[in-house]
Amino acid sequence: MNRARLLLLLVMGCLIGAFFALDLGRYLSLGALQAQQAALAQWVDSHFVAACLLFVSIYVLSTALSLPGASLLTLGGSAVFGIGWGLLLVSFASTIGATLAFLSARFLLRDWVTARFGDKLATFQAGMEKDGAFYLLSLRLIPLFPFFLVNLLMGLTPIRVSTYYWVSQLGMLPGTFVYVLAGSEIGQLTSTGNILSPGLMVALTLLGLMPFLIKRAIQQLALRRLHAPYRKPARYDYNLLVVGAGAGGLVTSYIAAAVKAKVALVEKHKMGGDCLNSGCVPSKALIRSARFAAEQRKAEALGFSPSQSCADFAAVMERVATVIKEVEPHDSVERYEGLGVECIEGEARLISPWEVEVNGQRLTSRHIVIATGARPFVPDLPGLADVPYLTSDSLWQLRTPPRRLLVLGGGPIGCELAQSFALLGIPVTQVELADQLLPREEREVADALQSQLARDGVTVLTGWRTERVDYLPSAEAQDTPLPIRLQLRRGDDVQVIEGDQLLLALGRVANVSGFGLEALGVELAPRGTVAVDGFLATNYPSILAVGDVAGPYQFTHVAAHQAWYAAVNALFGQFKRFKADYRVIPTATYTTPEIARVGLNRKEAEAESIPFETTRFELAELDRAIADGERHGFIEVLTVPGKEKILGATIVGTHAGERIAEFVLAMRHQLGLGKILATIHAYPTLMEGNKYVAGEWKRAHQPTRVLALLARYHSWRRGA
Repeated sequence: MNRARLLLLLVMGCLIGAFFALDLGRYLSLGALQAQQAALAQWVDSHFVAACLLFVSIYVLSTALSLPGASLLTLGGSAVFGIGWGLLLVSFASTIGATLAFLSARFLLRDWVTARFGDKLATFQAGMEKDGAFYLLSLRLIPLFPFFLVNLLMGLTPIRVSTYYWVSQLGMLPGTFVYVLAGSEIGQLTSTGNILSPGLMVALTLLGLMPFLIKRAIQQLALRRLHAPYRKPARYDYNLLVVGAGAGGLVTSYIAAAVKAKVALVEKHKMGGDCLNSGCVPSKALIRSARFAAEQRKAEALGFSPSQSCADFAAVMERVATVIKEVEPHDSVERYEGLGVECIEGEARLISPWEVEVNGQRLTSRHIVIATGARPFVPDLPGLADVPYLTSDSLWQLRTPPRRLLVLGGGPIGCELAQSFALLGIPVTQVELADQLLPREEREVADALQSQLARDGVTVLTGWRTERVDYLPSAEAQDTPLPIRLQLRRGDDVQVIEGDQLLLALGRVANVSGFGLEALGVELAPRGTVAVDGFLATNYPSILAVGDVAGPYQFTHVAAHQAWYAAVNALFGQFKRFKADYRVIPTATYTTPEIARVGLNRKEAEAESIPFETTRFELAELDRAIADGERHGFIEVLTVPGKEKILGATIVGTHAGERIAEFVLAMRHQLGLGKILATIHAYPTLMEGNKYVAGEWKRAHQPTRVLALLARYHSWRRGA
């Protein structure tokens, strides 16, 4: 605890202690006030300004310290100052005092509460940030909630001080007015408990609910206005209709069918979406072939004669196509119809919040889920329209190896594909605008990957902006200059690089147009995705969205994760809705070395000013990594300072995507490093690294005093 907090606690403690030690509470009783009313009123008449200042000071101090007697001070205000002045003085004094109590709680407790319970309070804090003024106003209007407790709790939230002040001023006014009126007749009061009758309590409680009732009414009016152009069906063909058969759409429809809802799944192209046909599955099949090529380069180190075999590019790409076909049945129409999903091939178009037109037929559904995915981003680059460029969608049609592949983009997709092509013997030049690959990762991680890419034959150019592209069709023959030329700039430096194939790997754009969202007025988020609330609903409650089209993450596993929330909220939302939980989201980049992460890394923690402690274990010290010849890499865990609670973990090395799962499990279920350390791991495995990093944390937090006493104890036992 810093000096300022300690000093404030000391001052507050002394003042509160003096209040009780001097028995000042005896002056804040109804009897004492009634006995002194005439004398106080006379003194106020002769020293009005001084009396006002003294009264306000006492009231502010009492409220700021949460001392008992605020109700008596309110009664006394009107008893000696009159109704008008009493109401004015009490209203401002109580609000100023409450704000000081609020600031004290924020200064003394908020950091500690956030550090200890931040993850548990995340949803509450988000709600307060959005609707804090409504919550506060209701609490102030309802006299059942002790005001000192409101001051304390609100100090732990992100509500602004100015908002807290004016809402408190407004919210406490009705109750203050009741007490001021009672104070004007103080001579007839026998107890402060008589002031708020049951009827008045009910009236004030209903008044406290008014902000939410008004907000709800406004929302309903806006929704009615939104639905006005459309006629709600009297009956529906389906309980749920899903547009798009990628990961999000498949899982949503499967869950709906599993709970016996009638569900339709509409897909205009191929079942399985991008992940099966042009993303996860083909890229991992290509990476497997590339990894075999990399293994051959290690032949001598593993005790074999150097391998001379070369990749057959056409055969590799045919294998990729074969893998897609082998996985295809998992996402097929036959499988999903067997699960109870009605699969419809065709292009969907939303006609109303409950109607979708497919192949000229109108289908009605209580809820519609948009799962249309995303497509590769194509930049507005001069000359690009004339170039037959590749994307992660079209790449898989290649059968002739490029003479030199140019890759624009240094994110996960660009790095995975650049490395794979290079390992297959194809010269690759990769260009990234940022000053490092994988801009979201720490510099050390990016540098480790860039060094490996260079060893694998990739020429990496970071910090270069592509200004234009030129295409020379006559230069496509093998013995002629390369046809594609990129002009790059970095500051005042300019260079031109050449290739015969250009791969765009610059991220993905949500598919939000061409199927009726614009005509309906479905709102979009600033990033171009469909705007959804925490329950994955759009501005139309009957229309939800999942996966890449909704964000905030564009991962297959996140789309599947969202699918449960969308299906359950759509089918059972009238009873209970669930907010999508994004607190523990793992990511993996399947390069060599693999890079996997969950939670925060140092870069993000520092940017968000989150205190952390770092524990690290080098894979070079792991027996299995030494035996496998995979010693490069590390495990790094961020924890709350002095505690075993995990804030994030990063693994760089072989099978990092598999090994991160233990940290995902630990974070999801609030298990600290101590639980991982206490878990038996098979020997020798790469997973042991997770246990060893936990051991490193434990070693750094040894109870030195206890160990010193134990050493003395054992020495005594030896008779030394």
